[in-house]
This record gives sequence, C-alpha cells and structure tokens, in this order.
Amino acid sequence: MGAGGVSYFRVMPTCHNPTGRKAYVMNMYVRPEYRRQGIAARMLDLLVADARARGICCIGLEATDAGRPLYEKYGFVPMTHEMELP
Repeated sequence: MGAGGVSYFRVMPTCHNPTGRKAYVMNMYVRPEYRRQGIAARMLDLLVADARARGICCIGLEATDAGRPLYEKYGFVPMTHEMELP
C-alpha cells in the first residue's frame, strides 16, 4: 500500500537543539488506489512517534506539492528548502 522511512543523524548542537540529534522523514509514498484513506498520516504518526521516543526534537523533510498539505496539517512548517516539525 505504501512506505516511508526516517533517517537519524547528528548535527552541530545549537540552543534550539542542544543534543544535535535530528530525524529526516523520506520516501513517503502511497499507491494511488490507496490514497485519501489516512495511510500516509498513519505512517507519519509512526515515524514521528519513533523519533520522539528516541528523544529527537527536530524532524525535517522535503515535501512534494502533493504531500505538502498533509505535512502542514501535521504541523510541519515551511523552511527554505525543506519543512521541519518544531
């Protein structure tokens, strides 16, 4: 039906992210015949929950035009070249 992934990595710590630990959601995809059934939202729930369980406070992603409404509804905010869930 669909797939999605998350990558974990470290960057230089900042005052907004003192641990420097980040997550990056990628490769979100739902087959056309299964879209608009909440599958992508459920996958995103699982990926974000896993990141939060690992103590990650900064989650980023790049959005297509088709995916942008889902991510904005979820709380991701546009950045210059990606979106981030504060």
